[in-house]
Amino acid sequence: MNRKTLYVALACAAVCAGFGTQANAKATAQEVQSLGNELTCMGAEKAGNKEGTIPEFSGKWTGVPPGVNYKGTGNTYPDPYANEKPLVVITAKNMQSYADKLSEGQKTLLKKYPDTFQIPVYPTHRDFGYVSAACKIAKENAVKAELEGGGAGLNAINGAPPFPIPKSGLELLWNHQLASTVYTYRGLQDQAVVYPNGEIAWGRVRFEVLSPALVPNAQSKTDGVYAHFKVRTLLPERQKGEIIVGEEYYNHQKTPRVGYMYNPGTRRVRQLPAYGFDMPQGPGGFRTIDDDRLFNGSPERYDWKILGKKEMIVPWNAYRIQQASVKYADLLKPNHVNPDYMRYELRRVWVLEAKLKDGFRHQYGRRVMYLDEDSWNGMMADNYDMRGQLWRFAMVNYFYAYDASSYVNTTSIYHDLNSGAYMTDKMTNEQAPVINAGGVTPANFTPDSARMEGL
Repeated sequence: MNRKTLYVALACAAVCAGFGTQANAKATAQEVQSLGNELTCMGAEKAGNKEGTIPEFSGKWTGVPPGVNYKGTGNTYPDPYANEKPLVVITAKNMQSYADKLSEGQKTLLKKYPDTFQIPVYPTHRDFGYVSAACKIAKENAVKAELEGGGAGLNAINGAPPFPIPKSGLELLWNHQLASTVYTYRGLQDQAVVYPNGEIAWGRVRFEVLSPALVPNAQSKTDGVYAHFKVRTLLPERQKGEIIVGEEYYNHQKTPRVGYMYNPGTRRVRQLPAYGFDMPQGPGGFRTIDDDRLFNGSPERYDWKILGKKEMIVPWNAYRIQQASVKYADLLKPNHVNPDYMRYELRRVWVLEAKLKDGFRHQYGRRVMYLDEDSWNGMMADNYDMRGQLWRFAMVNYFYAYDASSYVNTTSIYHDLNSGAYMTDKMTNEQAPVINAGGVTPANFTPDSARMEGL
């Protein structure tokens, strides 16, 4: 089978598979052989596109790039592409020339704000590679990984995507859930809701996470807890002092997500009856709990389907937007963030659709997500209401953290296309988060830890 035939076969297998096709079809011997050859060891097409606008995957860097003056953990990550200029700036006037590479959300913003919203497109880079141990794990997962409980659970090995050659929408979703991101994180994150008149409602949280699933070369099985989290609210004032701790499990059917909240008024910790899905989050409730990184938590309320793979203009290599020199007053403008601080690239993405099942409830009746083929991280989502109307559009910015040899999701943007307001989350410009922090253990995330921290 030649390279072209192999790509067609893989694409067909993916597009034809949805939530209902859960036979856990393993990768064939020929498909496994393609990993590290025609495909990268993580399952992306190694070759560039025929126009040369998407380069071949090089993976030449797995730490600090040559010539980058990075001062170490706790400091801002310098931009290795700081001197580049946009190849083109997409506006309302020229958007039709690029319409097939834009999401419905992007096109809506271009039409809604024709004088100010722009999409600066920079050269595409595929320079950051994978640690060697991850390649071995990915190949083993391609042969052995299985969905459990109708897709609500997973049986695989940590340290690499469970399904480097996904055959169904749920397999692709699990790749996103366990994509290459840092395994410990601690620090302040700012939030803002910007209204059309320019007024801003602020939020601030102290965020801490430990993801056993993402510990490099852990060689552990997907069993028990895959993420611990703690969120302490500092703003708005009416919620100041609230602390939420919880755990996320590999099998949402057997063990649903558990969360506890410390209330500073009563000084008591209570278990939350539910924490996830479409519960409002942030100032004004402008995003849902499961909007974080476009989707997180149990997939049970949706039917999932791969719509294919295509070339899209998406936010990536987002070093500029998180620099300490970028002040919030310059970034947060009425209607949308200042386009000068955004970086978009033409990249191949997987298109993943979620449709709400009959009998289930959620604010979003349909979600269309766009996932990076090199890292499996989700970068954009078009979210539709129950009438089938496009309602919210989300963008998540990522950059590669040199000290962690993996990606970090930074400033995330959630547009309400009806009201014209938008929310930004995970802004760290005015503080430096500690990534892969020492001393972060499961004991940091218990109800008792929340109680002690709150007193």
